Amino acid sequence: MNDLQIFLDIATEAALAAGAVLQGYLGKLEGAIIEKGRPGDLVTVADKASEDVILAHFRRHLSEHAILSEESGQLGNQQNKYLWAIDPLDGTTNFAHQYPVFAVSIGLLVDGVPEVGVIYDPSRNELFRAATGLGATRNRIPIRVSETSELNKSLLVTGFAYDRRETIDNNYAEFCHFTHLTQGVRRGGAAAIDLAYVACGRVDGYWERGISAWDMAAGIAILREAGGKVTAYDGSPLKIESGRILATNSYIHDAVSQELMQVPPLTAWTQTH
Repeated sequence: MNDLQIFLDIATEAALAAGAVLQGYLGKLEGAIIEKGRPGDLVTVADKASEDVILAHFRRHLSEHAILSEESGQLGNQQNKYLWAIDPLDGTTNFAHQYPVFAVSIGLLVDGVPEVGVIYDPSRNELFRAATGLGATRNRIPIRVSETSELNKSLLVTGFAYDRRETIDNNYAEFCHFTHLTQGVRRGGAAAIDLAYVACGRVDGYWERGISAWDMAAGIAILREAGGKVTAYDGSPLKIESGRILATNSYIHDAVSQELMQVPPLTAWTQTH
């Protein structure tokens, strides 16, 4: 059997188990919510419980692989050919408020390239998964990106970094800019869900800054298998460590990239719009 298929199945089992843990904690945190350093950057007992389940699963089945997880950080040799980027609860702020947009995200980087992705949304019982060459699915049914080819007919999604209160490089200007150019811009609050929604055609494109490998590795693998395109803002090859991503259905990719590169700074917004 294809190794990627084996890895995909193992990651799927871990994501489903972690999703069940999250559902058990939903609405029952009882004040067990803390900030990790920046205002709004939350962690809960549910994040840690979900991560424990995932890590235990990987220790049983793929103990020789390295892991980069949001809560525990680097585990194992980070130069390993196989590196799992794991977010046990993407959308913690949503989860803490019982806003049903959150997910488990598990992605595999093979020599630095996302090759396997599993995103599980327990609120909707939606399981997105893919591996290179094996296609992308939602609840085991094949998915494809949308065919929207004009920016003015598109629906985009984005997010705002945790340091948005401290830096003017905070995506506010881009949000306003694209709201004027498209049929709308959404802000869900969970990067993994955003990428999954581009992959299945619910939205046509996504961009964001200030995110980590565990936020996007799984979604990148799924989106590429669904026919989408992922790059840096300027259209150059994506560098995951940059924390910036542009992901679209491919048809509007160049148009979104071009607009991103010419958005005026926030300080000039009132004078130019």
